[in-house]
Amino acid sequence: MHPPLRIAVLECDTPLDSINRQYNGYGGVFRTLLTASAKALNQPEKLNPETGLEITAWDIVNDDKYPKLEEIDAVLLTGSKHNSFEDIPWINRLVEFTQQVLAQNRVRILGICFGHQIVGRALGTKVGRSNAGWEIAVCDMDLTEQGKKLFGRDKIRIQQMHQDIVFEYPPNVIPLGSSPRCAVQGMYTPRRFITVQGHPEFTGDMVTTIVGSRAESGIFKPDQARDALSRAHNQHDGVDIGAVFLKFLLED
Repeated sequence: MHPPLRIAVLECDTPLDSINRQYNGYGGVFRTLLTASAKALNQPEKLNPETGLEITAWDIVNDDKYPKLEEIDAVLLTGSKHNSFEDIPWINRLVEFTQQVLAQNRVRILGICFGHQIVGRALGTKVGRSNAGWEIAVCDMDLTEQGKKLFGRDKIRIQQMHQDIVFEYPPNVIPLGSSPRCAVQGMYTPRRFITVQGHPEFTGDMVTTIVGSRAESGIFKPDQARDALSRAHNQHDGVDIGAVFLKFLLED
């Protein structure tokens, strides 16, 4: 693939109001991450951060329109408050679309949290609630040998916000890493897809806002919220993870 990289962000949720006003949906959140990641990649001859990204956003929850594969180079499936295992029309459409992308070999997939789980489901693997409960805020992801090669380090620190998981790796998929609360933290098939259970796009401020909202509504217990808030602003590798995503999309 050659720039501009045409990335379709499939918005699987709408951010909380304050985040939405700042970023204009998850399309804007990922535009911010990937622009910063293109700068960090520092390969302007391959990907100019100012002109090399063509990012479009698709609200697939409230609309049934999807991008045409011949008009894009990659799809990015975002996180979501919704359950990846549910049998409801928009999620079923997303699984079917993901299977269409997986059935061809040009357009590549990036899957984030809920999107990671949707890729697992599209590949026939069980997804659902974890018995370990919530994993929240900045956590360590211990990398496999292949994960270390891909990310260029022994472990990565990444924001988390999930209680659902992919239960096992699909056949012929490269495991990327694990954490104490989640055995399947990332999946990889060269030139096809990369997924992570965490949120490289989340900032400390975003996580603080989400945790506060969920604590107020009773989703998070007070001790869970306090623990998460104590780690929300810890240093993490989100921009570097995004740079690995872009490098993956640029590979011939």
